[in-house]
Parts: sequence; C-alpha cells; structure tokens
Amino acid sequence: MDSEHRFRKRKLKGTSSEFNHVPRKKHAVARAPHENEDGHESVALPSEVAAGNETSTLTFKELGIIESLCEACTALGYKTPTPIQKEAIPLALQGRDLIGLAQTGSGKTAAFALPVLQALMEKPQPYFSLILAPTRELAYQISQAFEALGSLINVRCAVLVGGMEMVPQSIALGKKPHIIVATPGRLLDHLENTKGFSLRSLKYLIMDEADRLLDLDFGAIIDKILKVLPRERRTYLFSATISSKLETLQRASLSNPARVSVSSNEYQVVSTLLMYYMFVPFMHKDLYLVHLANEHAGQSAIIFTRTVNTTQRLAILLRSLGFGAIPLHGQLSQSARLGALGKFRARSRDILVATDVAARGLDIPSVDLVVNFDLPPDSKTYIHRVGRTARAGKSGKAISMVTQYDCEILQRIEAALGKKLKEFPSEREEVMVLGERVDEAQRLAIGEMKDLHDQRGTRGATLRGRRRPAGRRGRDDMDREEG
Repeated sequence: MDSEHRFRKRKLKGTSSEFNHVPRKKHAVARAPHENEDGHESVALPSEVAAGNETSTLTFKELGIIESLCEACTALGYKTPTPIQKEAIPLALQGRDLIGLAQTGSGKTAAFALPVLQALMEKPQPYFSLILAPTRELAYQISQAFEALGSLINVRCAVLVGGMEMVPQSIALGKKPHIIVATPGRLLDHLENTKGFSLRSLKYLIMDEADRLLDLDFGAIIDKILKVLPRERRTYLFSATISSKLETLQRASLSNPARVSVSSNEYQVVSTLLMYYMFVPFMHKDLYLVHLANEHAGQSAIIFTRTVNTTQRLAILLRSLGFGAIPLHGQLSQSARLGALGKFRARSRDILVATDVAARGLDIPSVDLVVNFDLPPDSKTYIHRVGRTARAGKSGKAISMVTQYDCEILQRIEAALGKKLKEFPSEREEVMVLGERVDEAQRLAIGEMKDLHDQRGTRGATLRGRRRPAGRRGRDDMDREEG
C-alpha cells in the first residue's frame, strides 16, 4: 500500500521629433449614449457581449486606431478589441473624459494607452501624459505596456515609485519623457523637490485602479497633485469597482465624463474562470496544499495567503519538497519583488506564493491556477485574486481552501458572486499519505523562518526591517503593500 502511494517529488514546469504627424481617423462605430441617474453619459453593452459571448468582429482599425498602433497590437498578440476597449476607445478618440469600469483582466490598460499614444503622435511633447497607479509593481507593468505599444514610435517613459533612489528618477525626468507612470507619494516628492519638473503642460491624466488609490489613503496627496495640473486636459479614471470615494474623486477631477461599464455586477468574474472550494481541516492545510500542487504539476500557479510570514514559510516548504516556488510580499526589497515577478513571468519558477501585493492589476500571462490558501476578508479582494487567471479570454481555475473557521466568509463571497462554488474533489487517503514528507518539510521551513527573522535589520537580510508602529505610513511607503 505504501509503495503504491509513495510521495514523489515533482518539480512544477512547470522622441518627439521622431514622430510623424498622422491625422486622426474618425471611429467607425456608432454609439448611442444615454444619461444615467448620476448624470454621466453611459454606454450600454449588448447583452451577449456583457455575458462574455462576443459576436462582433470589430478590429482596432475600425475603432479608429491608426495603422502603426494596429501593427503594435498585432505584434503583441492583441487580435480583436476586448469589450472595454470597444466601448472606451471611440469615446476617448472623440476627446471625452472617461470613467471605465470593467472586471480585472479585461484589457483596461490598452483601453487608455492606445488613445493616449495616438494623441501623442499627433502632437508630440514631453510630459504628455501622467498615469497614477496605487502600487509599484503595477506602475512598472503599465510603463512596460506603454513602451511595448509605442515601440514603433519610440515613446519614452519614466517610472516614479517609492522604494527606489530619487536621483536616477530625476535624471529620467530630465530626459523629458512623453509618459510618466507614478505612484502618488513619489510623484508629489518630485513635484516639490526636483528642479525644473512641472506638469503645467500635461494633456492626459489617467488614474488606474482608482478605488485602490483611495483605499491606500492617497486621497489628500491626489488633491495636491490635481491643484498643480492644468484644467484643460483629458482625464480617464479606470477601476474594476466603484465606491462613494470614487464618485467624489470623479466629480473633482473629470469634466462631463462618459461612463463605460462592461460589468452588470460589481462582483462579476469572466465566464472562462472555473471556481471551486476545498473543505480542509485547519491543521492539515499544508498537506492539502501540497496535494493540490501535485495534482496540478506542470501548471503555473499563484497561491494567495494572508500574511508575510505564511507566504515566506510556504515558499520554503514547497521548495524543500522539490517545487519551483518563489515568494512575493511587502517585506521584500523592491528589487527582490521585481525579481520574483520576473522569474514567474519567465516560467523559471512556476509557483508564486503571494500576499495581496499580487492580487490587483498585475498582468501575469498564462496563470493556470489560483489557490486561496487563506480566504480573503472581503469579496472585492476575492474578485481581484481570482482575476489573476482566466485573463484576456483564456480559461483558468481558482480553488479556495476553506477550513471550519471560514464557512461564513465563503458564504459572503458566494452571496456577492450570486452563485455557489463547486466543491473540488479530493480523497483524504491520497492526501494523508503525504504526511511524513510534509511534516519534515514543515520542520525545515520553521527553522529557516527563525533564521530569517533573526537576520532582520542586518545588511542583505531577505526580510526588511520591522514594521512601523500602527498608524499612517510615510509618503514614500504608501505605495508599498503591507502584505
């Protein structure tokens, strides 16, 4: 019996003068906007598109995107526009302010990047557009998207985030980039301290993951930034969810915006995502996680946890069992976090164990599986976590581990989704046979965690200095996830 069920280690496989003037094309899609109860023009989607069953074969060119940008889309594998792109791009090309609401993974970045790049080609200038993002990783990702889409026109981007030296960022600003992607705290630092840097000539302001910007208490900083921006500009506000704080922000920053929504439900997920729960005894969570990793050998996976300590411990445990796991959390240095994302994207590591630092906005292609090792405290976070898979029309799977203490949280999530999750099948006997090996790996992980905590505060330590006392974070730390 033991020989039949012996645990086998399996490693998971698993510049402005260079622009040519291109006249703006009129978009080819007729729109029938109407005013909603908030007084914003909103665009209703056909029901089959809202449900994820697209029947239209519109191209980016038919939306009004110029040839060179269409070529960039093709080179990046963007075959046809997503629903949010179909609705937002024509309105943006008309010169409207926008509020874009769409579920995560729907292509929001290209929906605002393409109109901005097209306008930049018509009237190239430095400091043309500012994109505000809530976290450092998302800021780098948006910059990479702009550089990829604008590669044929040599667009220059600068990224301004906390946790990095200000001098190299000031040098980058001195090179007069067309696009600035920033987190609010570090941007305000540069506006106050970097000589010669001003956004008085800015043409476009985009706030991405805007609800998260407000959740992180960036509101006061954003107010200061808005005061130094020109009133004559286009403003886009993109988010997966809407809130009362967001309504206040849009009234302060947007002018007669058109609201574009492809979500009929605040908690909608894409139709290609399969969601399950797995009921596990609390004391055997590690065991069931290793079982899941074995069952999905050869697939890329993100495992979400609630704390830094659990993230680091699980990464060590999985590595000691032969899995290619790497941690991502807020107590790693910025370079270590970017390195972890780079390795996971390149598939040199196939399991990313992460806190909610990876839950929002990050576009990591080809994630096959999301595991909620710890259930999130609220439904909104659940939506963003599972949205790391089944992106851009691909299929994906999300499995939530539910202990005897998590039943109420699961019920709240199911109520928000409007559906019951299916139970993921597992045989207890198959799981428990892994016990001896997992026990040994747990002891190794606990010992290594003790060493990591002892090294905290020393040069080269994996975990950075201890947390600040409870209360508000400093401006330079506000774009760093605590998790």
